[in-house]
Amino acid sequence: MSAPHRHGGYPAVGPHGDGAPTPAGPAAPLPAREEERHPSDDHSAVGRLAATVERLREEVRAAHAAAEGRALIELAKGVIVERLGCGPAQAAKQLAELAAQAGLSQLELATDIINQAAHDQVAEVADDFVRTVRHADAPEEGTGADESVAVRLRTAESAALNAGDSQAVAESLLAHALAPLGASAVAIWTTGPDASLTLCGHAGFGADEPARWRYVPPGVATVAREALTARRTVRFPSLASAGVPSIGHARHPDGGRVAVPAGTGGRIHGVLEICWPRPLEPQPQAVQRQIEALAELCAHTLETLPVQPVRTRALSSGSAGASELMELADGLYDPALVLTPHLDDEGRLRDFRIRHANEHFQDPAGRSRGAVDGALLLEAYPTTAGENELFERIERVYATGEPFRARRTRLTALVDQVPLASAADISISRHGDSLLLIWRIEDESARLASLLQHAQRLGRIGGFEEDVLTGEITWNGQLFDLFGRDITEGPVSLRDLAAHAHPDDAAAIDRFLQAVLRQRRASSTAFRMLRGDGVTRHIRVIAEPSLDIDERLLAVRGAYQDISAQHWTEVALAATRDQLAVTEQESAERNRLALQLQHAIMPPTKAPLDAPGLDVAVRYRPAETESLVGGDWYDAVVLPSKKILLCVGDIAGHGIEAATGMVVLRNALRGLAVTGAGPAQLLSWLNNVAHHLTAQVTATAVCGVFDPTTRTLRWARAGHLPPVLVRGDRATTLPLLQGLLLGALAEAEYEETEIQLEPEDTVLMYTDGLVERRDTSVHDSLDQLLVTAQTPADGLERRLDLLLTHSKSDTDDDTCLIGVRVT
Repeated sequence: MSAPHRHGGYPAVGPHGDGAPTPAGPAAPLPAREEERHPSDDHSAVGRLAATVERLREEVRAAHAAAEGRALIELAKGVIVERLGCGPAQAAKQLAELAAQAGLSQLELATDIINQAAHDQVAEVADDFVRTVRHADAPEEGTGADESVAVRLRTAESAALNAGDSQAVAESLLAHALAPLGASAVAIWTTGPDASLTLCGHAGFGADEPARWRYVPPGVATVAREALTARRTVRFPSLASAGVPSIGHARHPDGGRVAVPAGTGGRIHGVLEICWPRPLEPQPQAVQRQIEALAELCAHTLETLPVQPVRTRALSSGSAGASELMELADGLYDPALVLTPHLDDEGRLRDFRIRHANEHFQDPAGRSRGAVDGALLLEAYPTTAGENELFERIERVYATGEPFRARRTRLTALVDQVPLASAADISISRHGDSLLLIWRIEDESARLASLLQHAQRLGRIGGFEEDVLTGEITWNGQLFDLFGRDITEGPVSLRDLAAHAHPDDAAAIDRFLQAVLRQRRASSTAFRMLRGDGVTRHIRVIAEPSLDIDERLLAVRGAYQDISAQHWTEVALAATRDQLAVTEQESAERNRLALQLQHAIMPPTKAPLDAPGLDVAVRYRPAETESLVGGDWYDAVVLPSKKILLCVGDIAGHGIEAATGMVVLRNALRGLAVTGAGPAQLLSWLNNVAHHLTAQVTATAVCGVFDPTTRTLRWARAGHLPPVLVRGDRATTLPLLQGLLLGALAEAEYEETEIQLEPEDTVLMYTDGLVERRDTSVHDSLDQLLVTAQTPADGLERRLDLLLTHSKSDTDDDTCLIGVRVT
């Protein structure tokens, strides 16, 4: 046997006579983390005890490493004995000589011999790695090229196979195979029959973290769950970017994760989850193949080791489980199939074999149940691969153990019925190594009958049929409830219907019977039924005659419907319509009177006021909706002192009350102005009038008195928007004086100021209907008003028209506007 040629450096074999590796070799355990300690602790009793424990741990690790190496060497010796037909001593001598000739350690050579004899996935991964090194100038970073991939994988395999539990398997995988790839921790999860996850092995997470992740219930999203659900390898460059938690996330939140389903023969036994302390870069293909080989190793160990302490099984596994499942299927009243996996020569799932079909199963092709038993599912029913992804769902249930159920699914591949009745409820569940497929065909006729019964109950409808030849009458149960009769009392004949109705409805019932029984045509009528319990119900009856070929009457079929709720709803609706018509008429009359009153006092336009030294123009724009007749008012009058009173106000509210309140305040202000008092005093008196002499009227107002001899304007405001002064090509608002709205308090004082006007100056007084917008602040609305006011205009009348035309108000409120220009 010639020595294989190898590339790359390998760790040296220790001085042991059996060729076992030293702790620095490929099978060496990870160096223990040194704890910080005080120098004086070494001389204390506790310190000496801790050092002794640590030393014994190192010796145990070294012994395990030596044992794992010896196991591989002994296995290689067995291969040599079989190939050369020699004894064990000669095989050991041959192995030593070949290793010396190749410049390899005995462990490395033993690994190569095992790979040549095995031809398994580990051997394929090792060959891929060797080819990668040969065709690359330098090994790819993160591939573990500083050590023999084959040695690491075979050592990990040997340790896993010799391990007593899955915890030892996890520690071996991390020490021998994953730590050289930069991984810091590993978790082995086993799947339960309900798709739950149980942590059965871990390494590198510390002491407390595994206890918190001992069990993950079904449906909880984790990294391992992602791999189980997808049935493929999932990689997350960073756990933070994964969006799902997992074991150890608090220690390395930015570390990378790889989760690989561990399964054999199409069934997933668990998940191998590998953790890196830093974000994970894209991994070379060689590393991915190594991880997949480790996952396959985990799958084989999960099958044999006692790693499922929390699993529960309803049936035993293997053939015994299939036998019990057949007995269960025979006890069901629905069609059922028992399926078992069918694997190819390489152990991959290819199909499912029908182990048993119960007596309720009917083959669409007419084959007997005996002919179906033992057949492959895809061969017997190939359309299951495409119809509703049924075959894929069966594969998923077998792989993950998570049951699948669906309602009203088309199942024409296994059901030989019309398409209308091919809707079925499907259940797929895994029991041991077998699957139970059950479907329940929904009886369409029964479903329609149930729907009809519900419709009759909700619509309060009862059907009947009356044989006119024999006198036999058939009622359904709902009809007895409508009539308030017990079933033992029997049904009521159509000819006796008038005896159960209100006397005033006898004529209508007679016309109905004439149409059906004599004229032999379908008819309907409504009547008030007087039940035996004293309840009166409004009923509609509809019927049609059944005739023979000679047009002779055989039977009458029809239905009664309780329309009491509809009747009283119509009565209430009619009363509401009448009341609404009266209310609308009264409201229209009130609005008409308010509008007439408003127009009588304040017409939309007014004749020019004959005032010395002043041009006066007014505008009034009523609300677009007549029902919103408001209380806006204006006034411009020459006082006995030859001074001119200018005022604008706005009563809160709309309608006749607002209009009458406007009349009171406007006339009161005119009378008070004759006294010669200033604007502030006038508003104070007007506040008393609004508070004491009106019915809860509140209003805003601005009042001014213009002296034509001095061209001065004294003014005050009561919660109103300030006047606008237009001088030249610039428009500004006058100062915002203090003043509470009218009628709010019994006593109120108002601030007054005076402004000296110049020839051609224009002063504008207005109500909020000119500027107010729902989506704009008052400040922005005033800015828009100033832009329009300073626009050049031919005369005062034209300026007011421009202001109304360009007003952007959207509150549908009435508007008052006074403009005065000094001449």
